[in-house]
Amino acid sequence: MNKKEKDILLEKLMVEYGNELFRLTFTYVKDKELAKDLVQNTFIKCYENLETFRNDSKIKTWLYRIAINECKDHFRSWQYKKVQVNNLLGVYKGLSVPSFENKIIQKSNALNIKEVVFSLPKKYSEIINLYYFSSLKIEEIADVTGLQVNTVKTRLRRAKQKLKNKVGEVEIYG
Repeated sequence: MNKKEKDILLEKLMVEYGNELFRLTFTYVKDKELAKDLVQNTFIKCYENLETFRNDSKIKTWLYRIAINECKDHFRSWQYKKVQVNNLLGVYKGLSVPSFENKIIQKSNALNIKEVVFSLPKKYSEIINLYYFSSLKIEEIADVTGLQVNTVKTRLRRAKQKLKNKVGEVEIYG
């Protein structure tokens, strides 16, 4: 594949999968700018490794795998750990705790289903996002995440139950 063909293919992939990859990375990092950076890194790695793509799976699945690995690499990075320590130290330096009224307002704002999904543990929000928002089949999710098909099914079932419970909490307390 020559450079021009790679450029054309990359542009096509960016248009077709850019938004989906952004939503995926955002479910992990919950920061728009960082999610954009991770998607950009995903496409850079895609471009650099297009020749190694073996067509064992769909290119969409391959891109999702790269994006998830980018997110996981971010969480293992020194920079992320430093920010987490600084945030933790900030909490102990006497930052104010939200009032009861503020908590109720925050709960009522959480009715947006995506926000509720993002509040789930990553292992569940990832599966929900891939299944419902990215419309991947269970087998494709297993390929993307590296999990067994039965593990994906179990996590999907548990995630649905957690969503049901969380939506019920918002309705009761919101």
